[in-house]
Amino acid sequence: MKRLLGCVALLVLVAGLVACGPPKKSVFPPTVSIQEMTTRPDGQWRLTVRIQNNSYGSMDFHAIDGELKVADGVPVRLHTRFDLDIPAFAADVTQIDVLPTPEMTTAIKAAAVKGSAGGVAYAISGNASAKPEQEKEARDFSFHGNDWLSPVPGIPNTWR
Repeated sequence: MKRLLGCVALLVLVAGLVACGPPKKSVFPPTVSIQEMTTRPDGQWRLTVRIQNNSYGSMDFHAIDGELKVADGVPVRLHTRFDLDIPAFAADVTQIDVLPTPEMTTAIKAAAVKGSAGGVAYAISGNASAKPEQEKEARDFSFHGNDWLSPVPGIPNTWR
C-alpha cells in the first residue's frame, strides 16, 4: 500500500509539472546584414537590410538602431522603425535610406571602376528591437557583422 501511494504521489507530481505550461523556447540574437545596396541619383544609398531570426520561436522586430562603416571611413547612423514578424530560423528584409560620407562614396566609386571584380568591405553593428513570442515586452538584441559589397553585373548602381 505504501508503495502504491508513493507511485500515485509521483504521478500527481509529474502531471502537475506537465500542466505548468509549455517549455520556453530558446532566444538568440539575430544576424543583420546588407542584402543589397542601391546608389540613388540624389546621393543617398538605399539599403535592403536582411534580418535573420536565429531563435527557436518567432520574433516581432520593430526597429534597428546602429551604424554602417564602409571601407575605413567614418560610420553613418542606421535607424528605422518597421513591423516584421519573422518565424523561427527565417529571415525578412527592410529598407533604410542613408546619406553616405564623401569617403564612403569615393570607396564605392573606386570599386565600381573594377566592375564585378571590385568590392568594398563594410561593418554593421547596433541593436535590433524585438519581442520574442513567449515574452510580453520587446528588448534590444545587439548585432555585429562584417562582409563585402560588390557591384552586380548588368544592374547599374546596385551592390550585393
